[in-house]
Amino acid sequence: MDEQIMRGRVYGADHDDPDPGPQPGRTYTELVGGPLDGLLLVVTGWTPGELRDGAALPTEIGRHGPGGRSLYGPRPTDDQRWDWQGDTP
Repeated sequence: MDEQIMRGRVYGADHDDPDPGPQPGRTYTELVGGPLDGLLLVVTGWTPGELRDGAALPTEIGRHGPGGRSLYGPRPTDDQRWDWQGDTP
């Protein structure tokens, strides 16, 4: 994984966490666009099907506010980056 990605904040890390970045031994994908832009998502242990399907990630800062989810899916040309596909309630 390149150095720029390794400096990112991990999705779901507590804002008060003194080390919110990537941890050794885990696999990450970078979220691109939308409300979670620039965060890293831990995908360690995900099956090939789960990685292909992407994820609906809970977020309070998306279009639908608290309780909403932001949809991210793999970029066809770069499996280390997932693009924002919209928000859902």
